[in-house]
Amino acid sequence: MIFLFSSCRLHPQDIFLFSYFTGNGEDGLHLAYSTDGLNWKALQEGRSFLKPEVGKDKLMRDPCIIKGNDGLFHMVWTSGWWDRHIGYATSPDLIRWSVQKSIPVMEHEPDAINCWAPEVFYNKEKKEYLIFWATTIPGRHSEVATSEREKGLNHRIYYVTTKDFIEFSETSMFFNPDFSVIDATITKKGSMFYMIVKNENSSPPEKNLRVTSSICAQGPYPVEVSGPITGDYWAEGPTCLQSGDYVYVYFDKYRDHQYGAVRSKDMQQWEDVSGQISFPRGLRHGTAFKVSKKVFGKLLENQEDL
Repeated sequence: MIFLFSSCRLHPQDIFLFSYFTGNGEDGLHLAYSTDGLNWKALQEGRSFLKPEVGKDKLMRDPCIIKGNDGLFHMVWTSGWWDRHIGYATSPDLIRWSVQKSIPVMEHEPDAINCWAPEVFYNKEKKEYLIFWATTIPGRHSEVATSEREKGLNHRIYYVTTKDFIEFSETSMFFNPDFSVIDATITKKGSMFYMIVKNENSSPPEKNLRVTSSICAQGPYPVEVSGPITGDYWAEGPTCLQSGDYVYVYFDKYRDHQYGAVRSKDMQQWEDVSGQISFPRGLRHGTAFKVSKKVFGKLLENQEDL
């Protein structure tokens, strides 16, 4: 039997959290916790920690949270199915949140259809934040065959950078392969940065996760990606945790209404360990991250008052 995180080297003052949404994202931010990376339990009995207030649809899908170099937690999310902006808020403790705002990352592109699954990553080399997401701009990208249901959707990954979430760089192309791509996430292992992406092609359907790598967080990332690292099921929404020699990638097996995971020591050979994990029921596309036991303790103390 394989025990995920059996050699976990968490700092004694750290614990794992998982930000996620349920349903269509109307009720906002949910949090789960784990001490081993295997078994995850919902905080606040699965109730929302933060209601969405921005976007046409006022949704909070795909919430991505990181702790920044300023000591604050920064969160970005998909605020609507067909928005040209993304949601953003910050918190010192995951309890008290700033006023939510929209970042108009694609407002300059009147033909842009969407802004899906934004992620934020702190680039230590440049001392700035990298925000990236998936957008379809009809006629802009190399064409791919699509199913009738997904006709007109042909995504690529775009990005902006910021040092303060007030001023942002111009939006630029981040990853432009010859397939429709969504749900990018970045992790560092050794001296390399690895980006896991979803091949979103629908005819024939791929719907699997692939890997590409770069010596820099901001890339460029080669568009010739790995073969699928996930199995004979549809997967999306990857997020990474590192433990010992392993990198674990969790993902949403959305057609099966459950979560899965794979792990690797070298980012080339992957082992499916989906059978060893458990998550709260209804959990959708989230982000795993570490917090101190002090932060976690305050969450436990305050969850009844949220």
